[in-house]
Amino acid sequence: MKLWAIVPVKPLHRGKTRLAGVLSEADRYALNISLLVRTLEVLKASKSIYQVALISRDPAALAIGEDCDVEVLREEGEPGLNPALQSAARQISAAHPDGLLILPADLPLIQPADINAMAESATVPPVVVIAPDRHGSGTNALVLRPADQIEFTFGIGSFARHCQAARSAGASLRIADQPAVGLDLDMPEDLELLREMEFHLPGFNLPAILSIPWRNL
Repeated sequence: MKLWAIVPVKPLHRGKTRLAGVLSEADRYALNISLLVRTLEVLKASKSIYQVALISRDPAALAIGEDCDVEVLREEGEPGLNPALQSAARQISAAHPDGLLILPADLPLIQPADINAMAESATVPPVVVIAPDRHGSGTNALVLRPADQIEFTFGIGSFARHCQAARSAGASLRIADQPAVGLDLDMPEDLELLREMEFHLPGFNLPAILSIPWRNL
């Protein structure tokens, strides 16, 4: 199966602004870079991913993609996550992918096994696999087979929209309720949750990307 992964990346200096109360601008920038590199490495290590593509309008993010030896797609036109994903899907359509995995770069706990599990849920098309965030509101990962099965509608409430779109398209709907995929690093409470996991779970080690000294936690 030729499953392509698309990682959309907003300008690195603008990401994670809601962590401004606990991280300096320089620390947020460093965190964004670390999260991105780790995400690309996890995807490349997954046996289920045929190719990884990064799309961004940020030269620094594109350079990281080149250093990590993934397909680099320059975002142009209307800014925004959904237009960027639509552009990426168009740009790789010539490669005739069997399906797409959309994955953000801010899931600090995700592992290749999580990617493999979502891919295995999408072996029989037409199918849509949706991984909700831990609040059950947003979409933290999306697998489409075929690649154009539904439109991208990421944003607040996108989990319900993507589910409805899959049903309307007549696709099989699979929900990937995986804790490592459900935790995105977006708010101060997400950082607190990670710290609690490190303290309370034997053998759990906070990922190295989170070794930045927090303020006010």
